[in-house]
Amino acid sequence: MTETVTLTIEEAEKLSLAVLEDNGFGEEHAGAIMRSVVAAQIDECHSHGLYRLMGCVQTARNGGLDTHVLPEIIDQAPAITRVNAHKGCSLLGFEMGLPQLVEKARHCGISVLAINNCFHFSALWPEVEQISAHGLVGMAMTPTHAFVAPAGGAKPLLGTNPIAFSWPRPGKTPYTFDFATSMIARGEIELHRRAGRPIPEGWAIDKNGDPTTDPTKALEGAMLTFGGHKGSALSTMIGLMAGPLIGDVLGHETHAASEDAPGKPHHGEIIIAFCPETFLGADAQKHLDHAEDFFEEIVKQGARLPSQRRFEARERSHENGVTIPKTLHDELLALTEQQ
Repeated sequence: MTETVTLTIEEAEKLSLAVLEDNGFGEEHAGAIMRSVVAAQIDECHSHGLYRLMGCVQTARNGGLDTHVLPEIIDQAPAITRVNAHKGCSLLGFEMGLPQLVEKARHCGISVLAINNCFHFSALWPEVEQISAHGLVGMAMTPTHAFVAPAGGAKPLLGTNPIAFSWPRPGKTPYTFDFATSMIARGEIELHRRAGRPIPEGWAIDKNGDPTTDPTKALEGAMLTFGGHKGSALSTMIGLMAGPLIGDVLGHETHAASEDAPGKPHHGEIIIAFCPETFLGADAQKHLDHAEDFFEEIVKQGARLPSQRRFEARERSHENGVTIPKTLHDELLALTEQQ
């Protein structure tokens, strides 16, 4: 059995900030990253939780991102806000651009936040849930490095290219989904490798294009899209929306920083907000109630709404703290000056 360590949420926050600040991240970036990884850990999304701090530190050490630069907020058009992250992490750009995204959505009915030239590693659901907390409908899309073969292909070309959506439900948890267009998030394969466990069939192929259940061979080869050609098309759409549409690069034009070179880990993210009240005026509540009837019909069949597992985990974590493998805890402590 894997030995674990349980931390209070406050301890997880302090540890995250210590790891980041002791490794050169400025206060603003460290805070934004901490809020994202702790939120993921609270929801037991281990692949995007405290484990991701290791990658942030490694990328910074390899010169792949600017740990202090402040994002530049650009008022592009009545419904469009651009953020130039200047090779910093996307999360601070999102937090700084969110007020304009919300304000413009209320005014225009729809609003877009385009983040360019950013280092992105995080889950998308914390962002779209911040949007739905304002009573707006939120969507987010971003490409990743080329880890995934297109349907019928045998070499990496697409990213895991996630998409997230959140519908506000006042007084209830929002209707939220966040998933990669690959069969699984790449972080899940990395966690299997760290744990010495095989991955399920259908997740990936090796560098020769043959199916594999070996996580190391999968990371050397290519991941597969979910749903075959359908997932491949959706992944392509996300690459276009968060790439050329906002004047940024495609996933295969980026690559991670390494010890030998700073790489090109920077790309774009597109976030879209919709305001039901602006769309619908006086009829807004009637149509929002109609959506609630729809959710009830889903649940009546015994089906679960997406993210229900996360919301249940959130309650547990607020009561009991967050639990991570002791090996990860030791690695994180080793990155701080307070060993």
